[in-house]
Amino acid sequence: MKLHEFQAKSILASYGIPVPKGAVASTLKEAEDLFHRLGGGRAVLKAQVHVGGRGKAGGVKRVGTREEFLDAAFDLIGKRLVTAQTGPQGVIARRILVEQETPIAKEFYLGIVIDRSLSLPVVLASATGGVDIEEIAKRDPSALLKEAMDPRSGPTPSQSKGVARHLGLVSSLEGPFHSLLSLLSNIFFEKDLSLLEINPFVLTQANTLVALDCKMSVDDNALFRHPELATLRDREEEHPKELLAQEVGISYIPLDGNIGCLVNGAGLAMATMDVIKLYGGSPANFLDVGGGADQHQVREAFKILLSDEKIKAVLVNIFGGIMKCDVIAQGILGALKEAPLRVPLVVRLEGTNVEIGKKIIAESGLKIIPADTMDDAAMKVVRAAKGDGK
Repeated sequence: MKLHEFQAKSILASYGIPVPKGAVASTLKEAEDLFHRLGGGRAVLKAQVHVGGRGKAGGVKRVGTREEFLDAAFDLIGKRLVTAQTGPQGVIARRILVEQETPIAKEFYLGIVIDRSLSLPVVLASATGGVDIEEIAKRDPSALLKEAMDPRSGPTPSQSKGVARHLGLVSSLEGPFHSLLSLLSNIFFEKDLSLLEINPFVLTQANTLVALDCKMSVDDNALFRHPELATLRDREEEHPKELLAQEVGISYIPLDGNIGCLVNGAGLAMATMDVIKLYGGSPANFLDVGGGADQHQVREAFKILLSDEKIKAVLVNIFGGIMKCDVIAQGILGALKEAPLRVPLVVRLEGTNVEIGKKIIAESGLKIIPADTMDDAAMKVVRAAKGDGK
């Protein structure tokens, strides 16, 4: 679950990490009131959305007068931001964060993520922060320092010192930086985060360290331990189909392709998408109904798939272990009674009760294309999506 910047900064501040003075507004009147409460003068207005790249998309504006402030607030509240992460449809900024401008001497990048290859949390740091950090990391990987941490103790003083030196901080700031990095690691572990990113983390002209921006993502599987964080969820920022899937206990992520996928098990789902790509197709989604799905979940998954107008064909790829193939077959037929089939459907079943499942499909009277192997299924669904009836 992603948090908005203003929510993440509130958490930082509660741990004693310096952040700019600011507040949130969702109307022009609220924004103007904030301008006066913050003392007028120079300010920064930031669209609050769950995507990166908002600076380049015009979602961050610096102002120096009341007139500039009102123009910027009018432009940002309700603005549709189109970034590299959103696709052409963009996202709407329903609120803005208004902050006093911070006099910056130097910008850095600082983050904590899980490195799955190491099975450890790692600190990521770059002496160059700001809007182009991804390009900098691609162009010069050595510019991005990666330092693994012991999750039981967090960063050691020597590790913090190494990160501080990589950032080019003077020795007198190594102690304050260690304190700041230790607090960040405490937040990461105590809040069960999967991402904590400050970009930019800055050295001010007054020689202090401030978190000028912040992204936080909470591990969904840990939300039961953090009811205070679960209340911060902004469902308006999430894809409607993802929310429907969550309600019935399945995993759905929309993609840009035109072949719908219904699979059980995350590994098989990713392999299915890979083999579709191998044969020249493009998956429209990741959809994992899980190992123990019932007919209701299968029906709902199918309805979510078929509601996507860009889908040209659907592939059902099921390995019946805990889940039985006949349950999947009945779920498919139940779904097609509620949402008639408008695109070609390829079904590949293997595992428990596979012959019963195949018999149910074959005797359904529906134009369902059977497949025996993953290669066979991928080839057939790619041809079907291209309108090739051979």
